[in-house]
Amino acid sequence: MIIKIQCALVFFLALAGFAAEKPHIILINIDDLGWTDLSYQGSKYYESPNIDALAKSGMIFDQGYAAAANCAPSRASLISGQQSPRTEVYTVGNPARGASNKRKLIPSPNIDFVDADNFTIADAMNSAGYLTATLGKYHVAKDPLTHGWKINVGGREFGGPYNGGYHSPYEYPNLKETEKGRYLCDHLTDEAIGIFKEHGAQQPIFMYFPYYTIHAPIQGHPKFEPKYKAKAKTKGHFNPKYAAMIEALDHNVGRLVAALEEQGLREKTLIMFTSDNGGHMKFSRQEPLRAGKGSYYEGGIRVPFFASWPGVIEAGSRSQVPVTGLDFYPTVCELAGVELPDDKVVDGKSFLPLLKSEVDEDLKNRALYWHFPIYLQAYLKPNEKPESRDPLFRTRPGSVIRHGKWKLHHYFEDDGVELYDINSDRSEKNDLSSEYPEVVSKLRNKLDSWRNGIGAFIPTELNPDFGKQQSDSKPKKIKKNKKKKSSVKKTTI
Repeated sequence: MIIKIQCALVFFLALAGFAAEKPHIILINIDDLGWTDLSYQGSKYYESPNIDALAKSGMIFDQGYAAAANCAPSRASLISGQQSPRTEVYTVGNPARGASNKRKLIPSPNIDFVDADNFTIADAMNSAGYLTATLGKYHVAKDPLTHGWKINVGGREFGGPYNGGYHSPYEYPNLKETEKGRYLCDHLTDEAIGIFKEHGAQQPIFMYFPYYTIHAPIQGHPKFEPKYKAKAKTKGHFNPKYAAMIEALDHNVGRLVAALEEQGLREKTLIMFTSDNGGHMKFSRQEPLRAGKGSYYEGGIRVPFFASWPGVIEAGSRSQVPVTGLDFYPTVCELAGVELPDDKVVDGKSFLPLLKSEVDEDLKNRALYWHFPIYLQAYLKPNEKPESRDPLFRTRPGSVIRHGKWKLHHYFEDDGVELYDINSDRSEKNDLSSEYPEVVSKLRNKLDSWRNGIGAFIPTELNPDFGKQQSDSKPKKIKKNKKKKSSVKKTTI
């Protein structure tokens, strides 16, 4: 108890010290980084000493979740603070992916972008006097400046690196390199360091840093790749190029932290780190978690998640309270003293009390929800063990609720349910729905109430192609919501 009181006192003294000078905040959001893809998370193949040290200098959330199982909806939720049924960003591009004759329902229409009139996390931090900057993959607007960001480096609507991938020459918004061979991760970090050198002493900075790494194409940093070609692989971690991308990321996170220390800004900076979804199973496995990117089993949504702030967050601390990418928005708003507009709805909850080593019963006891009324085709063959509900799709339309130790999946095509005790079965191998019908009923009622309250689209229209021979089926075109359109081809992995 004495330790907790001391930690809380340190936190409040730190906040009091920054009353006039607000802390810098960096939110690093890695693309497709799986739960086991860092050495502090248990990998024996990948090496991430700088990220490991950063995680251990603060609080690690062992049950951190992405807001969705693939890129666009997860990022839309983080930036807006809102669940997918509010943003209507459910997937990347086409919501009816996979063979039409295998899809029983017509899925929800999908929006590509977060509406420009949404009061985003950038708008919120602008209102608190922060200089807002985004660097790297943005994905949910053609121009991030329309979402309130004051600085955009390399952000467009694209889902992955373009114009040559990770190796220059390339040309992004405010990020051009004509010299051959410059690695994108290195270049973005140079830009981030430059922003702090130019502005860090004059104004608090909120930096959203969604590196393009480690999204496909898998292109390893030439400096690190030879080591992994010679290193012994493990069952789940086996790709030298992928491993070299992770080490390049780690090297650059280390560079960023070192630059803050050199400028005397590290103790004035909260760094939060996470991933937009689980790892891509073609390149990395997440055992003991089931499945990966695009699936709502744990491997698709449980992600690395930690926060570090020297002298404020207790080093080496861990939390078992489930948190989600939706929670970043209210957390930074509370820390910065943001007063949100009366009509702004925020679905997450601030985890600032946890960073202060406080017990927050509301956070601990709340339910988490995911809603995905769309189809995502499988990217692995059945003999490659995709670990999805069936081998044809990573995701079929449905919803998931996590409450306490229980996690319920509900699928719309067959009204099927699966129930797992996540505390004792994080691999989701033992479906307990038939053994605990009362738990299923309770969670279904909570899930139904949540879906009704948020206005979640539940597909019921039957697909006329379902069950036909493939040659006879003609996919029904899904009407696109006209509020936002994209005129470019997107990466849809």
